[in-house]
Amino acid sequence: MSDISETRQSRSTERVAQGLAAYVPALSRSIERYLDSRLPYPRPPERQLALLRYVAEHDGATVHEAADALVMKPNNVSALVTRLTEAGLLERHQDETDKRVAHLHVTAKACQRISEADTVATHRLSSALRTLTDGDLDALGSALGALRALAERLHDHDV
Repeated sequence: MSDISETRQSRSTERVAQGLAAYVPALSRSIERYLDSRLPYPRPPERQLALLRYVAEHDGATVHEAADALVMKPNNVSALVTRLTEAGLLERHQDETDKRVAHLHVTAKACQRISEADTVATHRLSSALRTLTDGDLDALGSALGALRALAERLHDHDV
């Protein structure tokens, strides 16, 4: 690759990185504020919500498995599990062969809250997306695969 094309690619990469760093948190904050105003209960903090989502997708996961997947320290995940268990959102079931290991399961209450939050967030995003041009909507749709790949790469570098 020539120096000129490397410089262009570097500038393009930098521009995309700056845009993502600016707009992704702004989108997230906007959705969080909307959820806070629409849900009839306090929205769990992001780390708690991440743990609930992980366990909902990986029923029976252990604290260590969740910590690895979420790139968190096991003692921090354990503290979150305690809070979520006390709130009635998670259950711990002791492993039959190794009593030191607990398997995590979301409760019906947690499933309902995750579903409600997803429905409210999806409604908010759908409303905003309907105001965009077809070209903008197509561009965002085309970018979903790349955003997923980027999230996976960032996660792989965190591990």
